Formats: sequence, C-alpha cells, structure tokens
Amino acid sequence: MDPQGGPENGTVRAYLLHKTKPHLPPWLTWGATGLVGALGHWRWPDNAAAGVGLTLASVALTGATWAAGKNTTKQRRLHSAVTVAASSAWVTAACLAGPTAGPVDDLYLIGGPALALSWNVRVVLRTNVDGTPGSADGGLLAKVGLARAQIGAAKVEPNRVTAPLAVEAGVQTNEDVTKALARIASALDLPTSAVRYSPDPGSSRQGDLVIVPEDMLAEVVEWEGPSNLGGSIAEPLVLGRYDDGSLLVMWLPGDPEAGRNSTHGLIAGQSGSGKGDAALNLLTEVLSRRDVIVWFSDPKAFQDFAPLRPGLDWATEGGSQTEVLVAAVEAVIPARTRWLGAHGYRQWVPEAAEVQNDPAHSCSTDGRACGCAGMPFLVAWFEEAANTLRNLGDDAFTGIAQEARSAGVSLIVSLQRPSFDQMSTSTRASLPSVIALGCDPRDESFSLPEKVIDAGAHPGAWANRRPGYCYVVSPGIDEARYPSPARTQQFTIRAVPVMERLAAWAQANGAVADPITAVAAASVAGRAYTGRTPATADHDGQQTAGLRVVRDEEDDMEQIGPLLDPEDAHIDPEAELPESEEGDDAPIFGQEGGHKPTPEEARRLFAAALAEFEDAGQMIVGPRDFMDWCDRNNLSRPWVSARLKEAAEEGRLEATNTTGRWRIVPAPVAA
Repeated sequence: MDPQGGPENGTVRAYLLHKTKPHLPPWLTWGATGLVGALGHWRWPDNAAAGVGLTLASVALTGATWAAGKNTTKQRRLHSAVTVAASSAWVTAACLAGPTAGPVDDLYLIGGPALALSWNVRVVLRTNVDGTPGSADGGLLAKVGLARAQIGAAKVEPNRVTAPLAVEAGVQTNEDVTKALARIASALDLPTSAVRYSPDPGSSRQGDLVIVPEDMLAEVVEWEGPSNLGGSIAEPLVLGRYDDGSLLVMWLPGDPEAGRNSTHGLIAGQSGSGKGDAALNLLTEVLSRRDVIVWFSDPKAFQDFAPLRPGLDWATEGGSQTEVLVAAVEAVIPARTRWLGAHGYRQWVPEAAEVQNDPAHSCSTDGRACGCAGMPFLVAWFEEAANTLRNLGDDAFTGIAQEARSAGVSLIVSLQRPSFDQMSTSTRASLPSVIALGCDPRDESFSLPEKVIDAGAHPGAWANRRPGYCYVVSPGIDEARYPSPARTQQFTIRAVPVMERLAAWAQANGAVADPITAVAAASVAGRAYTGRTPATADHDGQQTAGLRVVRDEEDDMEQIGPLLDPEDAHIDPEAELPESEEGDDAPIFGQEGGHKPTPEEARRLFAAALAEFEDAGQMIVGPRDFMDWCDRNNLSRPWVSARLKEAAEEGRLEATNTTGRWRIVPAPVAA
C-alpha cells in the first residue's frame, strides 16, 4: 500500500475507496442509529417501562463514555460524550414516539450528519500536510502525562532515535519532561538510562527526546593499545564507546580556534565500578602523546599503574612525597604562565611544545626568533586523592585547580566519593570535566551536574554491578552526549606487556620537562625531582621497558640473581672465620654516651641533617624524622622543634598545611 495515495498501480475507484475509508465509521454509525430507532419503535411502541429503561441506559452509556475518556484530551472526551448523549437520546425518542413522529426525523436528518461530519473534521485535523499522522507517538506521551506535547519527525540512526519534543505552552516545561523519563522508559520496556532528554538552551518547553533501544555496552571490549601513538596531546583521547557504538573521547588542552577551554578532570566511582580501568584508559592515551609529561601520585604504591611507571616524568607514592609534588605544581604554575606570556601564547597550544623558531612567538626584543626550548603540556595526576586530601586538607588542590589551566597544566583527581567532606566546594567547582562511574544513588549529585542528572543520567543505577559504565562531561563533547551512557575499555593481564612497551616508548620518544618547569620544580623539591630517566636501546635499536612480566620462578631468580647485600660482596663464603681478638667480650651496653655537643656544634649537625634529608630527596620533615639523630647526638626533641622553628625563620624551612611538618627549601647551588 502506498501511504500517500492508496494501492500502488491501482484504479481511480481503489484510490477513492482508500481515501474514503477513514471517514466512513461516523456515517455507518449514523445509519445504524436510525435502524436501531426503527426496530425499537416496532418492539416498544408506547411502552412506559421501555422508556424508563432506555432513558437509564442512555444516561449510563453517556457516563461510561465520559469516564473512559479521562486519559484522552479534554476536547476528545467532551466530543465523545456529547455524541453518545445525542445518539442515545434520539434512539430513546424514536423507540417511544416513532422515527417519523414530530421533529424526530428532522433531528435525525440534520443532527446525525452534523455529528458525523464533526468526526470527519477531527480526522482531517489529525493529519498534517505531508499525510503523516500528527500523533507520531501512538499515544505514548498521553500515557506518561504529556498528552498535549507535540512530537516532531524523528531522526533515526543506528541504535539511536532522536525526536524533537515541545510541551504545551504556558502549562508545562522541560522539567515536566525530565520527570516523565522513567515512565517513558517503563512504557517502552527499556532501562531508565536508555531514555534521556536534551532541553533546548533557547527554550523552556522544547528539546530532543533520545531513545537508545539496544544496550551496545553489554559486550566487554579489551584495551589493545593507544589510539594515536606519537600524536599530540591536543588531539582526542579515546577512552571507550557510547551505547550507540560511537567513540567516547575527551580533550585536556584547550583549542582557541574551536572555542574549547583547557580542563581539569575528576574520575569518580565506588569500589568495583571500574575506576581503575577508566584511569588506565586515560593515562595510556596521555603517555602515548609526544608533547606531554605526567607527574603522578599514587598512595597505593602503583598497584594498578606499575607497568606505566617508567614512562612518568615524576612518580610519588603518597605521604610527604605527594606533599612535595603538590608544592612543586604550585611553584611551576607562575613560571610556566610567565614563559607562555613572554612568547605570545594566551594558553598552551601544541606549537608551544616545539622549539620557538617563529618570530611571532619570541621572547626576544629584537623581533627575531628566540630559539627557546619548547614547553610540553603537564598533567598532574593524583590517584586515590582522598588519602592526599586527608593529609593536606580538603582545599589542597584549590589553588592548582583555579590557576593551572592557563599555564598548560591539567589536574586529574581520582577518588571514590567526591563529596563536600572529601574536597572543598571550590576545588570541585574548578574540575569541569568528570568521568562518573557507578556510585551510590545518594552520591550522584557529587559526581554530575544537576542538569545532566535531570536529562536522564543516573550512575547510581549501576553501582558496582556494571564495571566501566560511565557518563563523561567535558569541554569539546556535545552537551547532548552528557546523559549518554558509555563504557571504558577493560584492562586484563594481556594488556601488561603492551603497557610496558608503551612506557618504554615514552622513555625514548616522549617529551622531557622544559628548563622552566624543571628549574621551578627543583627549587621546591630539590633532588626529589629528577625527571624521567631515559631508556637505553638494545642491540636491535628497540627501547626496552623498565618492567617485565615474570613468567615463572626460574626466570625470576635468573633476573634477580643471588640475594646479597652489596656491603658483603667482598666476603668469601668459603673462608674460615677469624680468631677472637682482645676486646671482643667487652660489654656494649651501659657505657658512657660520649660528650654532649656544644650549641654551635649541634647547629652544624642540624644543618648537616637537613642536607642529608635533601640529598635523599626527603623534602618534608618533622620532629619524628630526627628521633635517631637526637639519640646519636644526645639532643632532646624539644630542642629539635626549636631548631626547626629557627630554620623556618632563616628561610631554610617552610611551613606546610600539616601542623609540625616543614618543607625543606633547597639550598642554592653555586653556578
């Protein structure tokens, strides 16, 4: 059948019949009503009892029609009730008085066609100029309380249907649609996450209703390697795929031409939600780019990230090391911002990572290219950040988050529950990007913006039952995608060798810290910051990874060798033990502790102790770190506390956010 003109290749008669059929039911009903009135008069002429029964039946039928129409529009309900009331009243009169008595026949000949035509008019008005029924939802919106909403022509894509929707003006708003999403999903027998609504920013009653009928995320996709090895960090980072099969991507640097801002990121999800895999997807993409360095803190001692550790420019394991890392990031921000400004960059772009051979980006005052070394993008990553926030305070990252974007620095914070008691509201507000994995339903508002939740995003529905399922909100992603579920790629044991080779590639081919960043970091961290150690090439010229997978115990012992202390390497295990000598039996306890140092000598010892800590890369100290030193030099802890305060006044130490902990200010080195 041709929907526009009846049967294909049919006759004129068939065409006319096809067009007439939708309008025949009211006229057939009119004829049937006249026949019923004539038969009733033949059966019950002048019968009072029949009159009472017909009158009661007429009232009951009209009431039933009114009640049955409560789920339809008010106009249709009233039209139906009036039609039934008029028809039943005429039948009652025809049965008792006769179909031709008085005005009964006139009412039949005038009122009947009028009612039939009124229904024909309704059919015509329900059809648009293209011949497509105007109620394209098939009554769905009426069932969910949006009966007066108008739905437009749907755009059908593979596993995705998008339909423009407009609710009744002056009566309903976009908020009414978001409240009805769960009922729409129920009516379609779909999961709640399969139905979402994207309001039109320029209207309070229009938007797009999106339905994804099939969950394409049920199949696990394993990570096989980075998507763009050797590309720029400014290019998309591929993390997984959406439920309609399209790629899930995000960006960290900004793009002035595209109008995209640089961003900081939050990775949030409860235990078992796949937060580790989400972080690995992002980190492997970052490490595979040529113009970025990564500073990484993991209080869990790199349990998930060990194969990638050789590719990191700076790796710390929490505690005082992370405290120094935070201070170093704070120190490099103004230095990097000053360099970018001096070279004519309003924000970091890939050209800033190259040698500055363009006179337009020169810090030279003579108009010639300065030839300065480029400045790679910097990612400061804090894994399991709840531990760091407990030690440093809930606003530890606030300054970094508010100032780092213009310096070509992106802050990544990963934790299970980004609630107000974990991090300050200022820090959370400064993390515009989020990868929100499954969580407790009560924690949804901590992970996602309210408007994304209203549009249909509900990570609380997954909890830890669907690892890797997530919502991603980030600059550069179409806002209509924010409430769309996605899933990251899974990392298995088979991914370990690939990650090791990626770390080796980053050692050999990745960026190294520019002089400005390195000097600023060293001014705070001293020898705690050394930068990434370059890898060495094997005989084939291929870069070897710093870690490998141990296949069995035999390989393990072959690589490690005998467990021998280097200090005992000169001892011959076959040699005879020496004879006893005089003094071997002298007691070693209960003897005099030696002389107590003078104040001047103690101060020299204290300065030497600070230098030892600095040489070892321990830049955060406190009284407990000097316990062994106090015992060796017969000095009390109160004396050490006084010396710490004195050193702080002299500028050798700097107070940290933690009471009783001090950061060593690196001693200046002569040029």
